[in-house]
Amino acid sequence: MSDLAIQQAMNEALEHQRLSRFDEAADVYRRIISADARQAGAMGNLADVLMYCGHAEDAVEMCRRAMAVEPENAAIHSSLSYKLRFHPEYNLAKCFAEDRRWNERHGGKPAGNAAVSRSGKVRIGYVSPDFYGHAECFFVIPLLRHHDRKEFEIHCYSSVRQPDKATDLIRGAADVWHDVRELNDEQLVDTIRHDKIDILVDLTMHMAGNRLGAFARKPAPVQVTWLAYPGGTGLTAMDFRLTDPWIDPAGACDAFYAERSVRLTETWCCYHPLGDVPPAAAEAGRPITFGCLNNPCKLNRPTLKLWAKTLGAIADSRMVMLCVSQRQRCEIAAIFSEAGVAAERLQFVTPVRRGEYLRLYDRIDICLDPLIYNGITTSCDALWMGVPVITRVGDTAPGRAGLSILSNLDLPELIAQTDDQFIEITARLATDSVERSHLRAALRDRMVESPLMDGPRFAQRVEAAYLEMRR
Repeated sequence: MSDLAIQQAMNEALEHQRLSRFDEAADVYRRIISADARQAGAMGNLADVLMYCGHAEDAVEMCRRAMAVEPENAAIHSSLSYKLRFHPEYNLAKCFAEDRRWNERHGGKPAGNAAVSRSGKVRIGYVSPDFYGHAECFFVIPLLRHHDRKEFEIHCYSSVRQPDKATDLIRGAADVWHDVRELNDEQLVDTIRHDKIDILVDLTMHMAGNRLGAFARKPAPVQVTWLAYPGGTGLTAMDFRLTDPWIDPAGACDAFYAERSVRLTETWCCYHPLGDVPPAAAEAGRPITFGCLNNPCKLNRPTLKLWAKTLGAIADSRMVMLCVSQRQRCEIAAIFSEAGVAAERLQFVTPVRRGEYLRLYDRIDICLDPLIYNGITTSCDALWMGVPVITRVGDTAPGRAGLSILSNLDLPELIAQTDDQFIEITARLATDSVERSHLRAALRDRMVESPLMDGPRFAQRVEAAYLEMRR
């Protein structure tokens, strides 16, 4: 293919991707790579498509191929580090090793001394490309709204490309708003130093659009990472990470983070639904319906096999899943078929606006938490809508998010430590319509009264942690 033909094919693939035609996009990216084995951009994009369609193993391999072509490309390396969290065969040690390689290759050295602490208000800077209608906003806004303005001055450094209503809410909850989308890392560092930020908080880690290159230059005396996902960055220049005792049991995993783990007393995050869609009563007379409205990237083989075995143990049960790719739907149906679950028992839905998405929970009796990388926003959404979530505790931080959420709701009966226990808990609840009805009626109030939605208390916990970090 000529350079022009490759560019035209890239444009075609990107348009397919934009329109959620992921199978078609993957075919075009493969055609480009077949024609030119040095097209790292096509490889990186194909890795994203493969990831979204539940093929973390293939996505990781494609990222490695892209890195072999462009070893100095920090964005591709970050993409690899993030995608490893979804890989069934990777553990904390392997993820940490890749994060450290990123730091060694792209971290560089701090550019001089950061601004010294001053008297007066403590200046907190939050850095993110996701200050818009992203899952992050349901957890950022409760904290920003409840910061103590007598003690703290809140700055937001935003790289949002398409601001929306959520952007306006976040901007309104900040004291100072900085649009840094067009700034390179050096310019961002200069801006932060000029603002004399005391504590700088990364909200992205190795996800797309991160500014780890700026954090590596140490523009603030204290640097913290939080929220993007339960994990760390591997950066020498990142001082702390916020977590909780459920996601990271004390002493069990600290060696696998470059940052010092600061465990908030109850929960590592605080949720707000940013709207009021009332839960509906369960529909009578239908077969028991399970569901998972997580990103389809979490529909890995171990998860699907456990779910298939679960449905196989509960006669006439149904399963609702968010899945766009027709190929992925066929792959899922094949896994369930191996467990004796017919394709007619599976229902696939596609992404919709938030109001319509929340109404999908009316069709679900019990949500099943994915393995490897649990639900976070989706689990909070389900519980808010009165739908119980059953989780299987994993070995990594992302695989223990469900444990944290349900522990903060005092629902140990929905937490499984083994696959067999997961099936037992699910079967018990599936056959107990009285308990399901009670949970559906009580879960919203339980959420509201829990640490998961107590914004003022959460902000106090975070502020106390910040002050301790500063000391």
